[in-house]
Amino acid sequence: MIIGIVGTNGAGKGTVVEYLVRKGFSHYSASGFISEEIVRRGMPVNRDSMNIVGNDLRRLHHPAYLFEQLYARAVAAGGDAVLEAPRALAEAAFLKERGVLLIAVDADRATRYERVAKRGTTKDNVTFEQFSAQEDRELAQAEAHMMNINGVMKMADATLHNDGALGDLHAQIDAALAAFK
Repeated sequence: MIIGIVGTNGAGKGTVVEYLVRKGFSHYSASGFISEEIVRRGMPVNRDSMNIVGNDLRRLHHPAYLFEQLYARAVAAGGDAVLEAPRALAEAAFLKERGVLLIAVDADRATRYERVAKRGTTKDNVTFEQFSAQEDRELAQAEAHMMNINGVMKMADATLHNDGALGDLHAQIDAALAAFK
């Protein structure tokens, strides 16, 4: 089974991925793929660079490029896999055409910002206003090679609401998996 995890920043995509990895899934991350390119280009690894380089790779190659690469790696490795964070409509469409289960995860914006601030990574070192502006920019960009997180989340087969306890999230993941087996 291959699963794609989509969601807003700080919603808990990584937490869902960690849970699935503990269940035996291999993990393939768009963020990791893009970070490799950012480093190759000599840019700072932060959220703005992630946005610029991700959009650029989609524009240079084609809108589903990132997830074609991750999907190919997952298929070549075999077994269950989780692909983290499709952000463009073409990426989600590519995955769905191949029978990938898309699971969205979301939470309240203030809660998500608190999580991001606690993570403390260089790409997350922003004020709430910066966080909100970055997110607003990523939620519904019109160009095919750009991010449209809202649109991708609407394509999901299941949506997890991560505003509660960790056990609640795990129960939602298990229910989503059971519904699609």
